[in-house]
Amino acid sequence: MLSVTKSRLDGKTFLQTLFFFLLVTQICFAQWFWQNPLPQGNDLTSVKFISSDVGWAVGYGGTIIKTTNGGIKWTIQSNQTGYTLNSVSFTDENNGCAVGTMVIWNDSLWNHISVGIILNTTNGGTTWTEQISVTEQWLYGVYFTDANNGWAVGTEWDPNQGLILHTTNGGATWNKQTSGTTEDLFSVCFTDTNNGWVVGVTTLRTTDGGTTWIEQNGISGSAVCFTDVNNGWIVSGGGIILRTTNGGTTWTQQTSGTDYPLHSVSFTDANNGTVVGSQYIIPLHRFVGIVLRTTNGGTNWTIQLNETGYTLIGVSFSDANNGTVVGGGYPNFSLGTTILRTTNGGTNWNSQTSGTTTAGFQDVFFADANNGWVIGIDEFNNSGVILKTTNGGTTWSEQTIGTYLGLRGLFFTDLNNGWVVAISSPYGKIFHTTNGGTTWTSQTVTETNYLFDIAFSDENNGWIIGNANFRTTDGGTTWIEQYGLVLEGEAICFADANNGWVVGAQGKIFRTTNGGTDWIQQTSGTTNQLWDVSFTDVNNGWAVCTEYVDSLYINYGLILHTTNGGTTWTSSKTSGTSEGLQSVFFTDADNGWVGGGGGVDNLYGLILHTTDGGINWTRQINGTTGGLASIYFTDESNGWAVGGFGTILHTTNAGATFVEEEQITEVPTEFLLSQNYPNPLNPSTKIKYSIPQSSNVVIKVFDILGSEIETLVNEEKPAGTYEVNWNAANLSSGVYFYRLQAGDYTSVKKMILLK
Repeated sequence: MLSVTKSRLDGKTFLQTLFFFLLVTQICFAQWFWQNPLPQGNDLTSVKFISSDVGWAVGYGGTIIKTTNGGIKWTIQSNQTGYTLNSVSFTDENNGCAVGTMVIWNDSLWNHISVGIILNTTNGGTTWTEQISVTEQWLYGVYFTDANNGWAVGTEWDPNQGLILHTTNGGATWNKQTSGTTEDLFSVCFTDTNNGWVVGVTTLRTTDGGTTWIEQNGISGSAVCFTDVNNGWIVSGGGIILRTTNGGTTWTQQTSGTDYPLHSVSFTDANNGTVVGSQYIIPLHRFVGIVLRTTNGGTNWTIQLNETGYTLIGVSFSDANNGTVVGGGYPNFSLGTTILRTTNGGTNWNSQTSGTTTAGFQDVFFADANNGWVIGIDEFNNSGVILKTTNGGTTWSEQTIGTYLGLRGLFFTDLNNGWVVAISSPYGKIFHTTNGGTTWTSQTVTETNYLFDIAFSDENNGWIIGNANFRTTDGGTTWIEQYGLVLEGEAICFADANNGWVVGAQGKIFRTTNGGTDWIQQTSGTTNQLWDVSFTDVNNGWAVCTEYVDSLYINYGLILHTTNGGTTWTSSKTSGTSEGLQSVFFTDADNGWVGGGGGVDNLYGLILHTTDGGINWTRQINGTTGGLASIYFTDESNGWAVGGFGTILHTTNAGATFVEEEQITEVPTEFLLSQNYPNPLNPSTKIKYSIPQSSNVVIKVFDILGSEIETLVNEEKPAGTYEVNWNAANLSSGVYFYRLQAGDYTSVKKMILLK
């Protein structure tokens, strides 16, 4: 649970901010997609299965994912950055509810407000509607007995009380019930519309649907589960499991066999149950996750899983055999986002996530739209990591570079020749490949401890910066130390073989016009650490940092801009965020992106986009909770962003949000992809498609070589007929293909662009 100091925002400012978030979460569909890890990389906090096949999980970043085949495939239903969803409840395949909290910060470290959030769906999660958002509330648990009757619990600060909300109409309206306690409430369970229990710092019981709640003194817990009006269990810290057989009149402690904090409990009948928890083990510097199982109501508990690296938070069983556990955690202490599945009552548990979840990626580089590399630090295994793709990131393969290395900077001059620089012990390292990364060899430089970044202007001329600086004119065969730069540089950028810039500590910017022989300091206007720099030519450049005003505890995402090669730098706070800005990339003088996040804004991974050289910036929804350390685009549409928790995101349309396509009033009886109209097109056309049932719909456009051009749709859609527009104004004449994938249905058609 986050520890948050209560405060007030200015009323107008808060309402404007809240309206912006609610508007975004209702109408925007992110065009940044997860490529690693899969199905996504945010921590998961709660899971609910209504059968062995159909289930949902929720978590940080507003994450909601759904499976209809027991987790073989998970589909992202929602990624509305800003929410932390703590609990999910479904009564059938259509009706569900998720609750959580959003924290809105107003620049100051202390000036923020919390908003309790309730989301509802009546179509299995194809669409989610925000039912309520109330200030000064945290919501931790939710439970529905049927499509209409439900309860949500948490904490309210004004007045200070344990919060219980109740609905009898599926969430159309929610009413407060009198809890009678000032303590935090974490979990709720009902066996029918009358009998229910709430646990937290205290335990409450009702037999009249919550009209009255009776406190059971001395009983506390993190989660509660009842199978009928008599049989129930509470789990809490210290490995405590409590059992009642009389509806909570009396509770008996059971022997769990562990002292780990226990987070969640699921029983399918009076005998078969599973409990999950985790504990940070100081000597290991790791979290250890635990799964406990009973087949006799808890008389005996068996440890099924006791694995280093897991932070296990939620569990749901649909029957005695089929169950799912979810979790997450910091990668230097745990394995990150987790989905584990059993089909034999927990005898075996199998992971349903793929890709690395523990890498803190530091840099990304693409030689073209298909071939790219990401580098970073595997914080859990204390090793450097390099991943490569040859298909634009659809799949990534790991390359071997050696023992523990803090890989920081990456650059390729073509598909084969590339370099990586590293922070290492005892000396900084340079690695070179001539075969696209199949093998990497170490190159010799003067002994230095830290190497941060590398840049080449062509295949021969390159520079490395750190606490020492080097230059090559022969493609890295030899590296010569340069002494003219009195700065421990963080990032470097060259526009050509002569003109380059370095940014780093104390807001310092240095420029060279002779390939690094001489460096001249420029006036940046800030004394804060500059993290990245990007130039599109010898005149137009940008640098980013976070501006701190210590006396006011205020942060600003600061973007510096020059149009004269850095002779003058103009600072701008128009980024509209207090998040740390870590990366900047421009494809031309107008189109650029800034990445960062992971700080106080509670908006997590941050991507800003401009189309006017930085005069105006737009926040792009990206669905990640990890800070983004590097962004790279091969053109103004195709880009990648990487960062913590193994995050690799990709966009094929500059990161813009979906333009919701027109839905035509027809009831289709079959899947159908129609021929676009007009065809040939110049420059736009309409693509019509029909789906007879709710499906995850993906429509992509490819060129004649099979390279992906753009993703037009990627979301779950209810049954219907739709029409989407495609504009090819930025493409050359030729033959293109568009492909519809909806469930198991796939169809491809050809179209011709004539200009």
